[in-house]
Amino acid sequence: MKHQSRAAPAAAGATQRDPRWAAVLARDPAADGNFVYAVKTTGVYCRPSSPSRLPKAENVEFFDSPAAAEAAGYRPSRRAAADRSLVAARHNALIAQACRYIETAEAPPMLDELAERAQMSSYHFHRVFKSITGLTPKAYAAAHRARKMRSGLGGKESITDAIYDAGFNSNSRFYEGANQRLGMRPKDYRAGGANTDIRFAVGECSLGSILVAQSERGVCAILMGEDPDRLLRDLQDQFPNANLVGADAGFEEVVAKVVGLVEAPALGLNLPLDVRGTAFQERVWQALREIPVGATASYAEIAQRIGMPKAVRAVAQACGANHLAVAIPCHRVVRSDGNISGYRWGVERKSKLLDRETSR
Repeated sequence: MKHQSRAAPAAAGATQRDPRWAAVLARDPAADGNFVYAVKTTGVYCRPSSPSRLPKAENVEFFDSPAAAEAAGYRPSRRAAADRSLVAARHNALIAQACRYIETAEAPPMLDELAERAQMSSYHFHRVFKSITGLTPKAYAAAHRARKMRSGLGGKESITDAIYDAGFNSNSRFYEGANQRLGMRPKDYRAGGANTDIRFAVGECSLGSILVAQSERGVCAILMGEDPDRLLRDLQDQFPNANLVGADAGFEEVVAKVVGLVEAPALGLNLPLDVRGTAFQERVWQALREIPVGATASYAEIAQRIGMPKAVRAVAQACGANHLAVAIPCHRVVRSDGNISGYRWGVERKSKLLDRETSR
């Protein structure tokens, strides 16, 4: 008991010297989202502005997030659980507004400007934006401009007009990163991949035929099926004017790594990917890549994770638009009741992939 009596003042002093304690005493709403405090005697945690009865300083423990507090064994108080829902709803609304602002701005807005509009610190806004969209504000702006650029190049307007319509303030700024945004030069993209070399090979795996294709940026297609000719036609449809080059011996290692991913997903794929999609598709595909091997998520859960809970059908469409089988694991997305739903490469393959992952 004597040891506890000496420890309590020390713990209280440490808490009182922590600047976060001042925010708790002030019930400062500006601190919400930056940390939570937990109470050792009750086993619950609260946000800084919670109107709950203030605990003794020696009984307080601080955590950077609710997840960290829960990992330490604390549970949200009833008020905290309700507060967290309100904060999440508020954050979703603010980030949605920020996305619309980014999409309509003439030039990509700076982080400080976006944070000020959301009435958050730059650090807090950046963290919340990425947790909701799966992208940083800068990456979201780049993905949106790239989507507008691809859309413009697919139409009749000139390349210069498409560049400015997409929000680039000069030709040079666009061309500096054109290869990263489009995977090829703008005029080649417009021409369906003309003058672009894409190496490919068709092999066999336990799930049937598999086609692997690679551009200069990385693996751009992993297609599965029963008919190799049909897989090749699918690749030609994706890049109608590209220079498709049959694989040489040096490409066999790439194919072997992809086949290894299909046979043993837990090994992962240590190859760069050439991912091309709209800003929304890239958010969905990033969320899919965060689903652990052996786990699944519903379309509704993915929609929640990207901050668009009503976009369940759009999530399903993004899964269907995926050209990188297994590398972007859309097979891990199931219906809300847990049943297996459609899969671009066949429900039977989806079932086998899931069985393979859960039985590893």
